[in-house]
Amino acid sequence: MRARTFDWSEIGSFAAVGLCAYLADLALFVWLRGPLGWDPLPAKAVAFLAGCTVAYAGNALGTYKNQAAQASRLRRYGIFFAVNAAGALLQLLCLALSHYGLGLTSPHADTVSGSVVGMALATCLRFWGTRTLVFRTRRQAGTHGTWTG
Repeated sequence: MRARTFDWSEIGSFAAVGLCAYLADLALFVWLRGPLGWDPLPAKAVAFLAGCTVAYAGNALGTYKNQAAQASRLRRYGIFFAVNAAGALLQLLCLALSHYGLGLTSPHADTVSGSVVGMALATCLRFWGTRTLVFRTRRQAGTHGTWTG
């Protein structure tokens, strides 16, 4: 199977959508925690769900709008949510490894491991998962190749 190529406009569009989703997540989290006084975990869960929804809509209506649908919107959103949850877990894993495994416990080390290294790895995972699992074309889905190549 030949891999689908991408161009810089795809990456730029994906990044712009991701930035909008991040800002929606952040703004909602701050609003829920601050003026509404929600506890941090429910506030983050709702903000994460909102951010995923913004990212899905942006990618479906923007970045990958010309991709033929392989599955229903609900199924694609479920896969998209799973890919994003995997990215969030990867960020937490980077933070846990650095903080508890390597003993790098300063706030600066936590920021670098969770929000720089973890975010970079999670973004790569999200980009790959979004383009190959969520918004793949019918042709891609049916092209599995043979065992002989």
